[in-house]
Amino acid sequence: MSAVDTTTTQFTAQNFTAQEADLLARVPDGFFIGGVWEQGTRPQIQVQDPATGRVIKRIANATPEDGIRALDAAVAAQDAWAATPPRTRAEILRRAFDLLQERRADFALLMTLEMGKPLAEANGEVTYGGEFLRWFSEEAVRIAGRYGQNPEGTGTMVVSQRPVGPSFFITPWNFPLAMATRKIAPALAAGCTVVVKPAELTPLTTLFFAQLLADAGVPAGVVNVVQTNTSGAVSAPIIADPRLRKLSFTGSTPVGRSLLAQAGQNVLRTSMELGGNAPFVVFEDADLDKAVEGAMLAKFRNIGQACTAANRFIVHEDVADEFARRVTEKVDAMKIGAGTEPGVTIGPLIDDRAVASMTALVDDAVSRGARVLSRGKAPEGDGFFFEPTVLVDVQPGSEILREEIFGPILAITTFSTEEEAVARANETEYGLVGYVFTQDLARGQRMIDRVDTGMMGLNTGLVSNAAAPFGGVKQSGLGREGGLEGIHEYLSTKYTLIPA
Repeated sequence: MSAVDTTTTQFTAQNFTAQEADLLARVPDGFFIGGVWEQGTRPQIQVQDPATGRVIKRIANATPEDGIRALDAAVAAQDAWAATPPRTRAEILRRAFDLLQERRADFALLMTLEMGKPLAEANGEVTYGGEFLRWFSEEAVRIAGRYGQNPEGTGTMVVSQRPVGPSFFITPWNFPLAMATRKIAPALAAGCTVVVKPAELTPLTTLFFAQLLADAGVPAGVVNVVQTNTSGAVSAPIIADPRLRKLSFTGSTPVGRSLLAQAGQNVLRTSMELGGNAPFVVFEDADLDKAVEGAMLAKFRNIGQACTAANRFIVHEDVADEFARRVTEKVDAMKIGAGTEPGVTIGPLIDDRAVASMTALVDDAVSRGARVLSRGKAPEGDGFFFEPTVLVDVQPGSEILREEIFGPILAITTFSTEEEAVARANETEYGLVGYVFTQDLARGQRMIDRVDTGMMGLNTGLVSNAAAPFGGVKQSGLGREGGLEGIHEYLSTKYTLIPA
């Protein structure tokens, strides 16, 4: 996060409604180590509201030494937490789920203030993020192994599961609650302690959540939070420490590659949820009502700032004009504004760099022959806004087809055959999620088998669910979060032979 000039922007109650001021005053402003909130000695991080650019909170800024002390606390708590009965761990996570429901309004408003998403979507994230607490509270008591005779009859095989150990999480700014719960819940369920480094742009939700976990009964040292504006300097010593046994990161592919190289030095278990370039394929037989509804979800959820966001709309030439007309009609009706305003469906982007990126992508596409059907620019005024945009006739070679957009731009290209659609969908180094709309069951099955992604939405624009394994292939990462698979990212398998 860039520093804010404190001579022109002040954190005072006059900047906020009474509800906002009360909430922000209750959010901890320190980092959390060994069950204690600490202030540190460095200049504070200044968290901004992207809808206005105003400072909403000043918080402690961790040093590399603070990061190691957080790992010290996690290591010290590891054995006792691993020995805690699974039922006890489960009940703590369930209490955390219940507390989150009680504090739903606070968490939703806080996310809207620090990240910008509309309140309705922030409430949706509370629901989604909470489900990881509930799901893994149920999985904690279902960790199992195997017991049986070996094939030769010479002994008994015992296969058991045990916690991997202290884990380090680096979370992104776009889903500040759900990305924390998706990592912390399975780790705690498995018996692992954690250090969390939230994104510098949106750390407040994680701090608020750490206090909720303490209120739910998570023992001191089991969850530690160190926010910082020098991410690499704080993360590197933690990753290099031989006591750390697991690294989980959600963010860009270039940063993920760097972290994997660092993790390789100590052969850490890793989970990497990296970039995406999701294809959204609409066949000529698709139900266009469903396809348009799916497009609006897959593209404009979270203001387009999601790794699962549809990036390349690949539409059959027979229905492309009608599809474009229908989505343009809906985009034209979208209301832009601060997420706290009633009826807003498109909030601000996270910062001015994101706005500049959207402008550059549209300009590049138009220079190559694309046409703007709706809006297509940054509006005048405060905040980091970019209009929801529809582009057609997007040409091969355009940056918008190669890069992860991470914003509210819907870019349409056309195809004529199924083979061409498959080739276009797979024409990327990424493979997180894909979306396909067709009423032909056999074709749908072929697309499931042929589109090279870790997840797929068939006739739907929303795939995320706490009970399902989330993750990608190729440059989109490795490992899975959520589902039955999620807890196994935090368990190691041990085999013991007992001679007959």
